[in-house]
Amino acid sequence: MSVHVTKTSGHTAEITWDPKSDDPQGYLATAIESDQLAYALEALGDPADVGLEGASPESALQTAACTAQLAALLERRSAVQIVRLRDDHKLSWRRIAAAILDDPEKQSSVRRMYDSGRRHLGDH
Repeated sequence: MSVHVTKTSGHTAEITWDPKSDDPQGYLATAIESDQLAYALEALGDPADVGLEGASPESALQTAACTAQLAALLERRSAVQIVRLRDDHKLSWRRIAAAILDDPEKQSSVRRMYDSGRRHLGDH
């Protein structure tokens, strides 16, 4: 993995990547600079209030929008990864379902994700 998240001390971490090889489209930089990553991590760490406690309606809306935008991008990436697992690595639907959904019987769900990934790649 060429993107590194290193715990530096206490409750801090440093993220390092090469903009040319790891982030040619600027998605990592955008996620960090626009606070999408921060909002998503706050929601992840705060399961009860998902990062919205004490926020104004506008701030809560911005928080939810940033989290949703990053989640949607990651969902698309996950779908493309499933395409790669199936097409490039020749893994079975059952094995992919077990790894991705923790249930080897959910092969039809993985196939739907695969179809979504093919659409994102421009293959119809």
